[in-house]
Amino acid sequence: MADQLSHITSITIDRDARVVFEYMRNPENLQNWSFGTWETDISPDGLICGKSLFDGSNAWVRISADNESLVVDYHIGQTPQNLVPRIMVKVVPGSHLGFASQQSVLTFIAWRACDMDDLRWRKLTASHEFEIVLLKSLIENSN
Repeated sequence: MADQLSHITSITIDRDARVVFEYMRNPENLQNWSFGTWETDISPDGLICGKSLFDGSNAWVRISADNESLVVDYHIGQTPQNLVPRIMVKVVPGSHLGFASQQSVLTFIAWRACDMDDLRWRKLTASHEFEIVLLKSLIENSN
């Protein structure tokens, strides 16, 4: 059954889960992989403003991370006052799933807002499918 309310994509990464988690929680890395937030500006309080590759519009993001569960929430909105946690990543240590201990699984979950038309939703899901492959490459090749 196709789910029109959420989208999930995962990939194995040949790096320790903690390394992957730290990469995903770092706001400076967002502009390297997120099509919705290129050319980011990061304020001292951690609020991020980036530009969409699709239409040049501003997107605002605040990252919150749980060190214990290895979950990163991306609170997203068109203004700093309307941020909601619509995108989440979870990093699972490879050993929890039978992979090598220096591997991990990165999973994206996105939820569809009720005002998101089909084309915008398709752009988001297609972006996540590519971004996760890009992230694998970026993280595996980082120091």
